Amino acid sequence: MTKPGLIVLICLFSLAVSAQQFMSGSERCSHSKSMKHLLVERSLKTAAETGHAFDVINYKLYINLDSCMIAPYPNSFKADVSVTFKVDSTLNQIVLDAYNGSLTIDSVRLNGVSFVHLANKLIIQLNRTYNPGEVATVHIYYRHADVTDYAFYAKDGFAFTDFEPEGARRFFPCYDKPSDKATTDITAIIPSNGRIASNGRLEDSLQIGNTYKYHWISRDPVATYLTVLTGKVGFSLDIVKWTNPNTSKIIPIRFYYNAGENPTYMENMIGNMTTFYSQQYGDHPFEKNGFTSLNDEFSWGGMENQTLTSLCQNCWSESLIAHEFAHQWFGDMITCQTWADIFLNEGFATWSDAHWTEHQSGYDAYKSIMNQNASYYLNYNPHWAISVPSWAVTTPDVNVLFDYAITYMKGSCVLHMLRYTLGDDVFFPALKAYATDTVDFKYKSATIEDFKNKMETESGQQLDWFFDQWVYKPDHPIYQNEYGIYAKPNSSWTVQFIAKQVAQPSLPYFQMPIELKIYFNDGADTLIRVFNSFNNQFFSFDFNKKPVQLIFDPNNDILLKQATTVVGMDNFQASNKDFGLKVSPNPVNAGAVISYKLDKPAYIEADLYDNTGRETRHLFEKYCIAGEYSQSFDFAGLAPGTYFVVMHSQGRSQTVKVIKTL
Repeated sequence: MTKPGLIVLICLFSLAVSAQQFMSGSERCSHSKSMKHLLVERSLKTAAETGHAFDVINYKLYINLDSCMIAPYPNSFKADVSVTFKVDSTLNQIVLDAYNGSLTIDSVRLNGVSFVHLANKLIIQLNRTYNPGEVATVHIYYRHADVTDYAFYAKDGFAFTDFEPEGARRFFPCYDKPSDKATTDITAIIPSNGRIASNGRLEDSLQIGNTYKYHWISRDPVATYLTVLTGKVGFSLDIVKWTNPNTSKIIPIRFYYNAGENPTYMENMIGNMTTFYSQQYGDHPFEKNGFTSLNDEFSWGGMENQTLTSLCQNCWSESLIAHEFAHQWFGDMITCQTWADIFLNEGFATWSDAHWTEHQSGYDAYKSIMNQNASYYLNYNPHWAISVPSWAVTTPDVNVLFDYAITYMKGSCVLHMLRYTLGDDVFFPALKAYATDTVDFKYKSATIEDFKNKMETESGQQLDWFFDQWVYKPDHPIYQNEYGIYAKPNSSWTVQFIAKQVAQPSLPYFQMPIELKIYFNDGADTLIRVFNSFNNQFFSFDFNKKPVQLIFDPNNDILLKQATTVVGMDNFQASNKDFGLKVSPNPVNAGAVISYKLDKPAYIEADLYDNTGRETRHLFEKYCIAGEYSQSFDFAGLAPGTYFVVMHSQGRSQTVKVIKTL
């Protein structure tokens, strides 16, 4: 007879398995990271730590995990780490992170140095004063206690690490912030019937009695939270060799998996995925890559450790791997400089998962995913910004840092809206230029401001407004638009539209290029794109056939919004006449005359926008008395295409489409 409690457990297990089967890769990633409830300590800061006056060059770690992988599977081990660092400013001591609850420091060596291990900090008094540019190495001998610390796991023949955001300090003394990346040299001793993998390449392995010594070296710098060791007795291993089509270099991609699992589908897929990401973001950046399937202590998702991604049991899903593998470029190769810059990791990887689907199944499939991401955010928005400045100093709780609605869903939608704002012809080359910039970003860390500045440089556009409203401010616009259709003499028609947002305390007006689809009585339609820069902005469009309907943002490219658009502008029209704005000739080749009229004195501005909503020319701004005006302008320097002359004054605006010919 089955006990009631057992029935409940079975049901819960079934629901958990079912939930995992239908989770996207980003959702699994978020669940995995937000479950790390105990990883962020509130350590005491010391005066010597302020400014971080040294740069870690290399961590050389020697660790014996043999007993951890044999029953009764204790978490205790002995290890030593050599920390090589370069001095940035004069110093006679360094401060490393070392969690007191896990690590006991036995000794530190550098010609008789002294140390203090207190409040999760290891303060090492150096043997002398070091000057900027000098390089030194401290050797630290330590022990890990037999405790559960949510960074190192040992169970049933498994021994693995999982550090994000700040769990590396529970495994080895280090400077545990993502801004200071260093190469690694890791040697691990395990039982002879096991395998263990780490960052970088396998330099050598050697059997010593009943143990095996594995030696892994990463030539490329690694953030401490992306450092990894994963071992298991009886691990199965397959190696897929990917050939870089640009260099013919062969990159091994290693698949470690448990008995009963079958990663064949992803082994067959990974070559195409590597080629695609390499085309989009630059060549695969590392000398190897790999994936490991773990046990029930690592639930729900994945962790993008550099060159060795951790996955939950039997989680060989395409979406999860597309998300985690994209992190090898965005998160690993280019790492967020602080936790206030997490957008550069999770927003990019989540968007890349959808972009991979676009490559595989087309734009509509991509857009369906992005619409779902936006819907999740709108339903579960916790009302904080993607990036909060204080996070750069004080790491937030993991449930905040890895909040699914903000960090993943909103982050991915912001990248889509940047793509929409810039246009594909600008966005994709600019993104690749960021990822392949070897001077400032590749194998380094970056801030959101760094990324913004790079996109401005590559696009030639000023983007402060975009990042301020979408990244540094919470929430989203609430549109309550209005439009009207009016007959004019000579069988012509005017469509007038007001872009109106509900004012929200402490939030800016959300500027965006907006698209309006206008349908006509003959079944045809036209798509108009204008830039909406202020509230109650008025647009007017003339046609020689009858319009019947206007749709705001017909493709839902402004993903993060609430919007209504209604017919009903009679009162507004009566008190807000347009300027009678005209451009002649239209189409225009070189010279044209812009004419307009004012029914009362006003300060007016006029600008020219291209078809992407980007301002290409500031035409004029001046104070005018009531009357009719005309002004000549030279369009000869513009590329052929569609442009918009926008005139506005005191909440009124009119737009005229101009066709520029050869």
